[in-house]
This record gives sequence, structure tokens and C-alpha cells, in this order.
Amino acid sequence: MTETTPLSLDDARARLLAAVTPLARTEDIDLSAADGRVLVQDVIARVQTPPHDCAAMDGYALRAADAAGGGTLAVSQRIAAGQTAVPLAPGSAARIFTGAPLPAGADAVVMQEDTQSLDGGARVHIAVPVKAGQHVRRAGENVARGAVIAHRGERLLPASLGLAASIGVARVQVAAPPRVALLCTGDELVAPGSIAPQDLPPGHIYESNRFFLRALLTRLGCRVDDLGTLADRLDTTVDALGQAAQTHDLILTSGGVSVGEEDHVKSAVQQLGRLDLWQIAVKPGKPFAFGELPRAAGERCYFAGLPGNPVSGFITFLLLVRPLLLRLQGAMQCDVSALPLRADFDWPKPGKRREFLRVRRNADGGLDLHPNQGSAALTALHWADGLADLPAGQAVARGDTVRYIPLAEWLA
Repeated sequence: MTETTPLSLDDARARLLAAVTPLARTEDIDLSAADGRVLVQDVIARVQTPPHDCAAMDGYALRAADAAGGGTLAVSQRIAAGQTAVPLAPGSAARIFTGAPLPAGADAVVMQEDTQSLDGGARVHIAVPVKAGQHVRRAGENVARGAVIAHRGERLLPASLGLAASIGVARVQVAAPPRVALLCTGDELVAPGSIAPQDLPPGHIYESNRFFLRALLTRLGCRVDDLGTLADRLDTTVDALGQAAQTHDLILTSGGVSVGEEDHVKSAVQQLGRLDLWQIAVKPGKPFAFGELPRAAGERCYFAGLPGNPVSGFITFLLLVRPLLLRLQGAMQCDVSALPLRADFDWPKPGKRREFLRVRRNADGGLDLHPNQGSAALTALHWADGLADLPAGQAVARGDTVRYIPLAEWLA
């Protein structure tokens, strides 16, 4: 591939994911620490839930035939959640509470709002007709014994953890966190807090990329080693990348992958290992590098190089590095979903590359466009709640439908 032949985003993602082999390392961890982790084996229910027929709400358990048209019944027992019921006496009702087991013989529950307690609770008047099965949770209706409740390759979310706990699972087998070395490039970068704004030398800027990249990596379950800022020198870059490759699964760099004379990352990776692709037909974010660096003991260290402009780096991370890291953890689902929403803006000059515009939903259900779509404008990303995904060459007129991808889904 030549420098003048950029890959489409879909082709780049396909090549990248095909080149990545999931890590062999796994961990057995407590369920309470498993949020966001990727399963490496199915979670199978050894019990059913509910374990028995139970009441779906507070009320009275009875035989529907005894109160098909309402009526008054004697109260023969009281059953709370966690208690054991005795068989229901014919022609009687049991005072019952949500989650309590139905007594043998009962086939319905009447909510307490539809009843009237009589004689100090010794009898109950049923004020509504009763049908068999009403307000009853059947044994196993939530989870059947032997069911797979979470599959290998699934990323665990809070609801997944609750479901696993409900069948007695205390620990799960998950992929080990990818070990990622983070390196930024640029002699012009200054660490926030190291120099007061009024003393900032001409041509220098405060570094921002490290902070959002570290946060993005952490959200994806990575163990991050921040290796600092590289000087814009080829020998320094070669040394740093070669050392980092020995102890990490991925080296992620910011800047240095374009065609400038001071962009040394691309050359360093080619000198050490191989570089498979490095231009993507997207805007923002055209310069992107992916490859592999040599590592001892037969293990693999992948390389991903992001463009240095903050918005370009942020969006390229979401589009390409996020799926790479999920694949490293064995995740089966690496994509995010788009919604068709109305554009409440005009975009009359379509670009030659696929574009991701910074947008925000408005109170009328449409999308507003941030006025600054520059690749360095982090203010637009801070303001936006999503991206409008426009194919190459597509203009937008107010009222058109566009593909909207919520940032919340990418950042979960």
C-alpha cells in the first residue's frame, strides 16, 4: 500500500481485527471486581430462578377456583420471603409477601389493594375476580437450570453481574487486562502544572492527549504504563519503543505518524518491526499506524499510533484502538450502534473522506452541530454527546436523516 492510497475505515478495522490474536492470559476474579471485564468461559446456571413458584407482590395466595368471582375466605397462614409454606387448606387463603413461596395448592395471588382484611386478619374479602396464575412468578421463569446466562466473549455489565449473583456465581473467568504502554511525542508539549501560563515558552502548548488517552484505556480495562513524552528524535524513539515492547501487549503513541520531518514514530516502528497500515480515509484522523514489534518468548506486542491533534487522536482511538483492545480481550462484540436522527444543521460541502462531526441532541429530537469542527478543538468534544457519521461525499441539508453514534456507548 502506498502513502497515496488510504484505506477505508471498514477495511482498516477488518485488517486490524484479523491481525490481532486474543491474549492467552486469563484471571479468576471475584464477581464484585468484574464490571467491564470480558468472559473467557460461559457462565452456566446451576440453579433455576425463581427456585419455586412465588408471589410477585404482597397480597393473598389462594386457589383461583375458590374466589373466581371474589368472596370471603379464612386466612390459614402467613408466609414471608425466606419462610417455608405448608399446603394451603381448601377454601382458605394465605397472607403472602413478595418473593415468598406459594403454598402447595395455591395457583394465584390477589394484591392486597384488591382485598379487605376482616376480623383482625382472620378472614379476607376478595373484591375482584381471580384468575389462575395471576401475580405468580413461576419457578425457573427468569433463569432455567443449565441455561447459559452470559457467553464467552461477552463484556460484563452491571446487569450481568446482578444476574450472575442471582444464580450463586461468586467468581468468573475473564481475560487478563491488556498491558499498554502510552507514549506521547512532541518537543512542544508541556505538562500541565509544570510551568505557569504566563511563563509558557513561545511555540509550546500544554499536553492534553495523555490525559484523555489514559482515561480511555482505563475504561477499557487496560493496565496502563505512562512512559512520558518522547523527544522528537529517531534514536530516542527507537530505544523507547524497543524497550516497551518487551513488557507490553500494546504500545500506543500520540503524534509522530504523519509525514513531517519530525514525525519519527512511523520510521522507528518500521526499523524495529513491521507497519501494516498508516493512512485511513476518515476525517478527522487520517494518519494512523498499526503494526507489530518484536518481543521475547514468542509473545506479541502490537503497535498503534494515533495522530497528534487532540480530536483526531480521540476519535481515531474510538474507531480503531477501542475495537483492537476489545479483541485482545476476546470480546465478540467490538462495534457500537448508530441511530437515525434528524440533522438540524446544514453541511453543504461534503469531504472526500468519511467524516465524524461533533453533534449534540437537542430538545426537539434533532442534532445540533458544533460550530468548530477543527481537529484540535477539544471544546467541541466536551460539548458533544455524539458523532454524526457521514459517508464520503455526503452533503447534509437541514431535516436530513444522519447516522448518530452516542459517545456514551463508546465510552461505557
